[in-house]
Amino acid sequence: MELLKLAALDAEDLTVISAHLQDAVLRAGDLTYLAAEHRFVLVVRRFDWSIREGEAPRRRLAGVHFERVLGVRTRGIAPGQDAEAGLSLLAVTFEPGDAPSGTVTLIFSGGAAIRLDVECIEVRMKDLGPVWESETRPGHAAETGAGLGAPPA
Repeated sequence: MELLKLAALDAEDLTVISAHLQDAVLRAGDLTYLAAEHRFVLVVRRFDWSIREGEAPRRRLAGVHFERVLGVRTRGIAPGQDAEAGLSLLAVTFEPGDAPSGTVTLIFSGGAAIRLDVECIEVRMKDLGPVWESETRPGHAAETGAGLGAPPA
């Protein structure tokens, strides 16, 4: 199986990464802001939307990092308070400011969000290898981040 490796340097590229991250699940503890490095990092269990008809649904472990991050604001997520809280990522968007800066927003189910103030768009997403069958296809009615599960050893 091929490992997906993507980079985004503009809003159009970011929509491609957002599509691949739609319905990714993670724990609040899988999010890290490295302020000194101006980097925001997360590890997700993304749903593999590239499966063919008849194939079992599956998830892949993936790493994502945003560079040139100047600040982070959260809504509905208490950093450091509940590392095991499940989150389901719905989309990643960009709102321009003074070009090329702006705000990247990670939108989660249940109304939670993370806003990253960025100098410019510079994002990388890379599959980290483990792949496992998912019990179900993602549904937007579930608000708990259910199905986090660990990748197989």
